[in-house]
Amino acid sequence: MRPRRFDLIAFDWDGTLFDSTALITRCIQAAVADVGGSVPSREQASYVIGMGLMQALAHAAPDVPPERYAQLGDRYRHHYMAAQHEISLFEGVLPMLQSLRQRNHWLVVATGKSRRGLDEALHSVELQGVFDGSRTADETAGKPSPVMLHELMREFGADPERTLMIGDTTHDLQMAVNAGCAGVGVSYGAHEPESFAALRPLHVAHSVAQLHEWLLLNA
Repeated sequence: MRPRRFDLIAFDWDGTLFDSTALITRCIQAAVADVGGSVPSREQASYVIGMGLMQALAHAAPDVPPERYAQLGDRYRHHYMAAQHEISLFEGVLPMLQSLRQRNHWLVVATGKSRRGLDEALHSVELQGVFDGSRTADETAGKPSPVMLHELMREFGADPERTLMIGDTTHDLQMAVNAGCAGVGVSYGAHEPESFAALRPLHVAHSVAQLHEWLLLNA
């Protein structure tokens, strides 16, 4: 077995482990329509995935006044809750996580989801005990602030050079840069991989299988 390069591996959730990008995009569009804002395009709505919810909605709907943000958030949650049973982990995620655990990496989640939303997702039997820790946007600073990663590194005693952040958006990779950590992008989520180059990820994986292979060889 190769020497371990990273002690702590942090994963984004939506669009990286969880196949939810299309649903989130539709829910953002529907919520903006419900409150009378100009409906963002698919590209505009998917760009904000990974941010904290209200930050994302405000960015996607710049013509909605702040006094309607609470209603905008409520409508987003309404649409998401009504359809969340349609989405699941990407194929291959569980075997990948299990193989990393066997190599004794600490596995954590750093996500723009709410604590409640992440806990509901992690409640499934198949995910119990898989992750060692997590941070969500509503309990600390949202991406691309490095605070999530700083807190997780302190919790596990991991140095930045021994920490890897994996995500599907420029927000994830910028957070890694801001925290002094390495980053890996995945191209099958919310952002086009061409936008990753300026953030110099170690690798861009085009499937979970490719990500799994790269981690086994390089992490």
